[in-house]
Amino acid sequence: MLALSACATAAEPDAVVLRGATMGTTWSAQAVLPVGVAANRARRDIQAALDQVVAQMSTWEPGSDISHWNRAPAGWHSIPKSFFEVLHQAMAIAAGTDGAYDPTVGPLVDAWGFGAAHHERRRPDPSALAQARARVGWRRVQLDAATSRAYQPGNANLDLSSIAKGYGVDRAALALEALGVTDYLLEVGGELRGHGHRPSGGPWHVAIERPATTQRAEAAAVIPLNGLSVATSGNYRRYFQEGHTRYAHIIDPRTGLPADNGSASVTVVHAQCMQADALATALFVLGPRAGFEYARNHDLAALFIVATDTGFIQHETPAFSALASAG
Repeated sequence: MLALSACATAAEPDAVVLRGATMGTTWSAQAVLPVGVAANRARRDIQAALDQVVAQMSTWEPGSDISHWNRAPAGWHSIPKSFFEVLHQAMAIAAGTDGAYDPTVGPLVDAWGFGAAHHERRRPDPSALAQARARVGWRRVQLDAATSRAYQPGNANLDLSSIAKGYGVDRAALALEALGVTDYLLEVGGELRGHGHRPSGGPWHVAIERPATTQRAEAAAVIPLNGLSVATSGNYRRYFQEGHTRYAHIIDPRTGLPADNGSASVTVVHAQCMQADALATALFVLGPRAGFEYARNHDLAALFIVATDTGFIQHETPAFSALASAG
């Protein structure tokens, strides 16, 4: 999973706090429950929503739907509706970014040791890297919306880790709302969605963490979440080092190498956490210049934190600045 750095504020005294585990990380929720809705029911429904995402889209589960598709022979294969929805969105972002985001990046993630194949984390030799690159290419996969089928071209390996967790946040939020919950702050592995207001008044606020140069984390920005989600992609938590070179887990599908363009983290705020999740990765790969231009042209609320020789600097799109100032 991606290393994310959005941090929630302290628990509200009149909100129920729910917790659980999913996707190799944890989830939590602060929620104002309606009369008649027990905390155990809310916790169970959130967990069930997240478990369904894992069952369909986790490459770490050999029996998941995505694992079955990855092992399938060439041809058209039916996939569950939710899986199709997430893959369809991933393909749209791949097309919009000309492959800077690519849901078929799985072989490269595995080759560098960051995937479910449990390879050693090291720089792959040129032949292994070339073989992995030959299996990557979002245009090789086709979708049929009428029948919820995806075409496996043969030896393709989908990896939806950079979008499925955000989708899980969206599904867990829907589970709460189905119980009549209108005021909540939900978090899964650092990705958040807020709706309504805190019991003490005002919107839910979250702090976006600046990459730490010391043990003490600092906030780069504080934003309100009411009907909004936030996700961050960064290169400063999941990486390995060989000699003086550090290789982080976010792979540029166009080169086969870890993205190395000066980005330290990219945060995106969006109505859908699925979108925020995938777009944060896409913008990170595009880099501070092309990514910022893409975000501004698409009116995305995005915060770029860039590493320089003298420290970190940050750039906010106009939409992000407006949101931060409104908080």
